Amino acid sequence: MKKSVAVLGLGKYGRSLAENLYRLGSDVLAVDNDRKLIEEFAPKCTSAVCADLSDEEAVASLGLKDMDIVVVAMGRSLSASILSVAVAKEQGVPVVVAKSSSDRMSAILLKVGADKILDPEGEGGMRSARILVSASFKDFFELDSNMYMLELIVKKEWVGKNLVELGLRNKMNLNVVAMKEPGDQWRFVDPHAPLTEQSVLLVVMEKKDMDKWK
Repeated sequence: MKKSVAVLGLGKYGRSLAENLYRLGSDVLAVDNDRKLIEEFAPKCTSAVCADLSDEEAVASLGLKDMDIVVVAMGRSLSASILSVAVAKEQGVPVVVAKSSSDRMSAILLKVGADKILDPEGEGGMRSARILVSASFKDFFELDSNMYMLELIVKKEWVGKNLVELGLRNKMNLNVVAMKEPGDQWRFVDPHAPLTEQSVLLVVMEKKDMDKWK
């Protein structure tokens, strides 16, 4: 199912995130207070809006209540970030993600309602986009230009089956490296053990197969 995502703040990270989300098939609302930037970015998203993100009325008028995810990407503007997170949560947005530039800022944004904090130094826009739009990924890491390691949520149709029955290597071109259950550490997989709804798999796959997992 296509997700609707609002990216508030089009700095380098926000632009990368919005562009990759749009490329991956999401409906993307991009917002910034720089009119020239908005005009230039408009072809790279579903909708681009120029608005003052430090103004409560301007943020409230964006229609964030219709979004599946709101990403507050203004890591250097604490007041605008707090305002945007608060308005998004008040409007009932299910997932509000915020970029932060310090531990203190992270703590404050979590207190006002952010569901997750983005670390631009540790993840690029492409990685963030993949995680946000996929119902299967918990996290993923680029091993090289062609290979990725992913934390993969077990699909509903896999529950109760084991890896021998599923034949994921042959059918889906991925290798299961390890698995874990909530509260447990990673462990090597018993190929005959049935998977549960809470199982998370650590897998390796080629870049060309990534788009199968949205």
